Amino acid sequence: MAARTPWFDLNECTGHRDAAGDAPMTLDTYHDLASVTKVVATTTMLMRLVSERLVDLDAPLSAYLSRSYEAITVRDLLLHRGGLWEWWPLYIQPQLPPPRYRPGRARHYSDLGFVLLGRIVAAVTGLRLDRALAELVTRPLGLTSTTYAGPAGAEVATSALDDRVEMTMLDTGRPYPVPYRSTDFAGWRTEPIAGQVADGNAHHAFGGVAGHAGLFSTVPDLLRYATALSRYEEYDHLWRPEVAREFFAPGPDPEQALGFRRYELDLAGESVTVLGHPGHVGCAVGFVPGRDVALALASNRLLVEGQPASTDLLWDDLLQATARRSRTE
Repeated sequence: MAARTPWFDLNECTGHRDAAGDAPMTLDTYHDLASVTKVVATTTMLMRLVSERLVDLDAPLSAYLSRSYEAITVRDLLLHRGGLWEWWPLYIQPQLPPPRYRPGRARHYSDLGFVLLGRIVAAVTGLRLDRALAELVTRPLGLTSTTYAGPAGAEVATSALDDRVEMTMLDTGRPYPVPYRSTDFAGWRTEPIAGQVADGNAHHAFGGVAGHAGLFSTVPDLLRYATALSRYEEYDHLWRPEVAREFFAPGPDPEQALGFRRYELDLAGESVTVLGHPGHVGCAVGFVPGRDVALALASNRLLVEGQPASTDLLWDDLLQATARRSRTE
């Protein structure tokens, strides 16, 4: 984990990047970002496209996609208020199911919403999502170690022991009661997963390139990304500052901005808002707009037998460590 602030830098690196415990973790190890993809890729690309007036946050999805979603807007999906199912095994049934909830009524965190947002980016740019990411985010921000579908280097952390998490979700119907079982799919991975995205939909249905998951990156690149977002006004050649501020503002749910999650933190005796996102495999990124504060967490928490520590818990440890250090510097 790492933090960059005006007062101090924080770096801590321990553990191993493989299941056998033979290869040590380093700050330059590549990690499966999982849902951190939702902000580093999809949200940031949309922030650029909105700035260029190519996407309207309040337009219905049907303005960009052939399928009719008249009651759901781009803003709804970024706020996780689109009413879509939280998750669905698209490698078994490729057709997205009808909404599970009434759109706009309440926040229901949804991978499917970001699958659709990724499709909107591709439709508007006319590019495959990985090419759009390079054009809109990674190349302009100098993120040389951030890529879809696989790591850019050989030193990659194992993401998961196998596909057991999704097999268990299907066989128990928890946390989402989808009408399928693990026996309905024949392509399960049974060996440790390294260099492939762990997320089943991203890997099995989309070849590693999707709006909700698929990115790999390193701690230095995550810090570079977070630093750029914290200094967003210096990047007005990429996005309009007023659009960035709209993306950063709280929505109907105070903990959720447009794409970004919001965390309150006492930093150097002042209450600030950290914007960011965690990922299932064990990574997270965050920044404080206008304050030159960047945070990054990268772990492979799933490489344990039994119940692993949650990413939210690991992320809170970094937030609190940063808060404590800020009070002593």
